[in-house]
Amino acid sequence: MHINGRRGRFAVGAVAVAGVAALALSACTTSGSTSTSSAAKGGTVTVAVVNDLTSLNSQTPQGNLDTNGQVGYLDGSYGSGFQYIDNNYKIVHDKSFGTFEKTSDDPLTVKYTLPSNAKWSDGEPVTADDMVLGWAMQSGYYDSATLDPNSGDVTSGTQYFTPAAGTAGIDQTSYPTVSNDNRTITLKYAKPFVDWELFNPLAQPAHIVAKKAGLSSAADLTKLLKSLPKGDPKNPAPADPTLKKAADFVNTGYDITAFPTDKDLLVASGPFVVSSWTPGQSITMVKNKYYWGDNKGNVDKIVFRIIPDANAQVTALQNGEVDIINPQASADTLTALKNTSAKVLTGDQASYDHLDLNFGSQVFSDPKVREAFLKTIPRQQILDSIVTPVNPKAKVLDSQIWLPNQDEYANAIKSNGSDAYGKVDIDGAKKLLNGATPTVRILYNTNNPNRVDEFQAISASAAKAGFKIVNAGSPDWSKLLPGGDYDASLFGWISPGAGTSQIPQLFTTGGGGNYNRYNAMNDVAVQTQTTLDKDELTKLELQIDTATFKDGYGLPLFQLPGVFGVNARVDGVKYMGNQTGPFWNFWEWSVKSSKK
Repeated sequence: MHINGRRGRFAVGAVAVAGVAALALSACTTSGSTSTSSAAKGGTVTVAVVNDLTSLNSQTPQGNLDTNGQVGYLDGSYGSGFQYIDNNYKIVHDKSFGTFEKTSDDPLTVKYTLPSNAKWSDGEPVTADDMVLGWAMQSGYYDSATLDPNSGDVTSGTQYFTPAAGTAGIDQTSYPTVSNDNRTITLKYAKPFVDWELFNPLAQPAHIVAKKAGLSSAADLTKLLKSLPKGDPKNPAPADPTLKKAADFVNTGYDITAFPTDKDLLVASGPFVVSSWTPGQSITMVKNKYYWGDNKGNVDKIVFRIIPDANAQVTALQNGEVDIINPQASADTLTALKNTSAKVLTGDQASYDHLDLNFGSQVFSDPKVREAFLKTIPRQQILDSIVTPVNPKAKVLDSQIWLPNQDEYANAIKSNGSDAYGKVDIDGAKKLLNGATPTVRILYNTNNPNRVDEFQAISASAAKAGFKIVNAGSPDWSKLLPGGDYDASLFGWISPGAGTSQIPQLFTTGGGGNYNRYNAMNDVAVQTQTTLDKDELTKLELQIDTATFKDGYGLPLFQLPGVFGVNARVDGVKYMGNQTGPFWNFWEWSVKSSKK
């Protein structure tokens, strides 16, 4: 899942909310991938995005932003490669990139194979060494850390890599078996893993990570990994300095504030690579000449234009400055788009806005104060202000796990306790506070009009019960989110639309998206990753959903509507409501006239 700065997104590397079906608004979604053999070749497509680039590794908690993930989708460092998710939220295997197959159910065993012509963008071969590193990064195999259940901080032992998606499920594997030709790895799981089909063992290049750790080759890094034992939190060994150096580079070395002078950071396995970046203005990606898969794409260049304001995006589209926009949906935006010559695509997003209470905050350490604050949240007012003008049929969201168009949603809201917050109850909040006037600092994105409206509505309502609300909003909210220096936060999540890995990401101790440090459902969240029976999985998910309302975790607000605007010179864009947005099928795009 990715955080999205305009709306918030489910965090990176994770996979989430299964079976989200579009379309709540009016236009159409189209499904699947089609042949591009007769499409026009060449040219540039320019896409407006809300947020700037902050990292070339979107797989970390601080790199977990939509634009980072979309760049990663194009360059192969996030969510593309062996498989992708189409706009019917189905998992599609890309056999031209590499193959993977389940060879055994008991124990669960999965084999991944790369073709002999696979190369990184610097011409170095992509091999099993890279997949071993990808497994090490995502599995937590070497970790010996014990985490503080309240803060998530390491209290003993070592945590090497810090994937935003967490390691639940994947950490049940033993060290991979590597083929003699160094093109295949086989993972054997100690327990079933519900999302095995979504695991991608490729991320950062092993030869670059090895270099940054002081090793001479990817093979040397693999040799090191093979020599180290599995981490044991009960008896932690001293940290291995070389692996720690490698992990530190992966965790933070890709975070950037300017176009990197170190070209090693740009090495990628996807069909496009970053060629330039002017912070606050644009990101340019060009074809990777070494890309070996079929989904190379027709266009030569993809440019991200950073335009935070929705109205400015519409104007840029109308003026021909950009070709595709995916602005924050509003009635005004939709009307403005329909008054242009652009093609308008609308639908639901696999995304929702929410208010989270920080369990590391002193003010919310008291469950009565949590309950009192949540009783003041004017969710219907917020919905009517932001969403109803776009989707009159929209309703307040009453689940932390499911979206309204999922089968389980209707049953969940009957029993999960969300009805306790169905209406604003100022008198009930005052009774719980018993004369106290707690101060609550709320973090949100001040550049997002929706978040500003949400904050103002919550502030006015909460003040009636005696709360003193402090505006902790910031344009740098995403950088502040992991630090926890606030009492409540307003943002959102958006998911790939398949799988369940968002659950441990959000609800386990130290989970990469557990920014509010809620740990009561840690064990249940971990259990979801090894539960293959659908009914049993639903029961576990409902247990979490119910606990979040009972414990005062926070409140979901609404599912987000989505809109794309596409100008007439670009073909092949199809609506997608997940975290990849319009980029999901970039290889099908073509332009009717070259734009250099």
